[in-house]
Amino acid sequence: MTTLWEAFLGLPVLARVTVATGFVCGLLGGVVGLLVGLDANPGTAWFAVIELGLPSSVAGCFLGFFAGLAWIGLKNRKRS
Repeated sequence: MTTLWEAFLGLPVLARVTVATGFVCGLLGGVVGLLVGLDANPGTAWFAVIELGLPSSVAGCFLGFFAGLAWIGLKNRKRS
């Protein structure tokens, strides 16, 4: 059985960049959501984590996908 880190490293570069960027952006969005939620209404702060963390994660995946495409394109351009 492989660990999560080994499975992550086994992914192609584009998928690895997409997953990593989505994770980091989702984590940052969740922290911001928690802070905003605690400031607005502490009883419903966890909903703010989801409301800001989930869209941040999706946006991060798109950002990472296009950054990965650019990285692969630049890498291939240097070879030719």
